[in-house]
Amino acid sequence: MAEPKKMVLELAGHEVAVSNPGKVYFPRAGVTKLDMVRYYLAVAPGALGGVRGRPMALKRFVNGAEGEPFFQKRAPEKRPDFVQTVELSFPSGRTADEVVVTDEAALAWVINLGCIDLNPHPVRAADLDHPDELRVDLDPVPGVQWPQIRDVAMVAAGVLADYGLTGWPKTSGSRGMHIYARIEPRWEFGEVRRAAVAVAREIERRAPEIATSKWWKEERHGVFVDYNQNAKDRTVASAYSLRPVPDVRVSTPLTWAEVPSCDPAEFTIGTVPERFARTGDPWAEMDEAAGSLDGLLELAASDEAAGLPDAPWPPHYEKQTGEAPRVQPSKRRSGGAGGTGRRQSTMPLIEIARAETKDEAMAGLERWKARYPEVWPRLEPADVLVDAMRGRSSLWYRIRLNLRHVPEAQRPPQGPLEVDYDPWAGLRP
Repeated sequence: MAEPKKMVLELAGHEVAVSNPGKVYFPRAGVTKLDMVRYYLAVAPGALGGVRGRPMALKRFVNGAEGEPFFQKRAPEKRPDFVQTVELSFPSGRTADEVVVTDEAALAWVINLGCIDLNPHPVRAADLDHPDELRVDLDPVPGVQWPQIRDVAMVAAGVLADYGLTGWPKTSGSRGMHIYARIEPRWEFGEVRRAAVAVAREIERRAPEIATSKWWKEERHGVFVDYNQNAKDRTVASAYSLRPVPDVRVSTPLTWAEVPSCDPAEFTIGTVPERFARTGDPWAEMDEAAGSLDGLLELAASDEAAGLPDAPWPPHYEKQTGEAPRVQPSKRRSGGAGGTGRRQSTMPLIEIARAETKDEAMAGLERWKARYPEVWPRLEPADVLVDAMRGRSSLWYRIRLNLRHVPEAQRPPQGPLEVDYDPWAGLRP
């Protein structure tokens, strides 16, 4: 019997059409669009708790190669009357109407678009200028194992508690962990980010061997505490979001008692609905735990008085007052008397590939490895810098190697790129 081309669900007093319900989004797991809709409805009280009333960046996914993340593009703007929107303004000066999910009908409509995960802003539609969440994003550098991420999460919990906030942990559904702290909506984005910088630096002070607040990849080790996820226009996958990975993991809220032994592979589209029905939502009381940023802002002021500059902002932001140089250390210009003013390398970086796809870039790296078999074993995972770069309409990929662990006499020189893709070809005069 042929698969139906459309199903209609009655949700929150509205009819929601699910088109092509049998379309497979996750080939390895055999998960269809209808499976995703049913998943979100099964965990709707928790999922709505993370997104209700918040403007949300919609990303529609289409199938890529099996086992690879799915390609993202903006969802269409056409919407039914029961789906609300609000206009957001961004640091770039542009504006956008973004969806505000309020009930199960709007939630199912979003998933029907092919939006696998949900990415809300940390503000409510009623007040777009004052976040009510501080977000601690723990992002491991390559080679860091899960137990180290859990250890840093426990340090982060202590930092937040010592400065008057309650942390709420969840798996990211990918490689890291997120910790949210509900805050009173009294501070603007810049102040919340300033508090997040203070959190990141304090975590690094308490656990310098396993955590870092360093923005530049070439300086990082261990688990990076990404303070810039609190800058305006940044979004993070919400609680109970499915993630575009082959085993369909879920960004799952946890209790702190679960964190020291949790395994993110256990939380998938197939297991989380039963867990939710059995234990409920560990974050159900979050809204009653809003705290103050006063303590963290005092810590930030203390750091500044001690001579610490503002940490680097994302590249598309204007230069901020008090910000550290926004250039990677290996490319900073030499200052001082007698200097030439030319860029002086502080890290022995070489570039391997610039490619249209990640697969092409990694193939170029494999060719380089074959040419330098005596060098490759000396590199640590964190020495391989794979960057997804913004192009004119899509991402492209760059691979660099940090040769800091290779004796100077054995370091290969910068040679022709293994893959030399130009994302701006045809656009230059």
